[in-house]
Amino acid sequence: MSFSVKLARYIVVGVIGTAIHFGVLIALVELWGVEAVTASTIGFIVTLVVSYLLNHRWTFRSDRGHLSAMPRYTVVSVCGLLLNSAIMYVTVHVLGLWYILGQCLVVVVVPLTNFLFNYHWSFRPSAEQESSDDSAAV
Repeated sequence: MSFSVKLARYIVVGVIGTAIHFGVLIALVELWGVEAVTASTIGFIVTLVVSYLLNHRWTFRSDRGHLSAMPRYTVVSVCGLLLNSAIMYVTVHVLGLWYILGQCLVVVVVPLTNFLFNYHWSFRPSAEQESSDDSAAV
């Protein structure tokens, strides 16, 4: 599957994840009074699980077992979580801006960095898959 197809699929999964993330964030802040940074972090974790499953199976069609791919994906996602929390903290507590503006910035920055790391590391084909792809192309 080409890079552009994977990117397009990643974007679709990202839209689904973004909807989940915003839904959890808004529900926690508006309905339950949870602080915005905490609510966004919880939304990120919920989205992590859904996105991993969709990306493993559909976006990258990874041949890596979950014991290999999930820890890699989690490392990338935890780095994304730290970036997410830092952006939200600066936006809300340092700049005093509306939490939705911070989340909009998160939606641009974090997925782009995560895609590149997931493409090149988390779901990179195993050595066996790469050699069978090379054999099939000959």
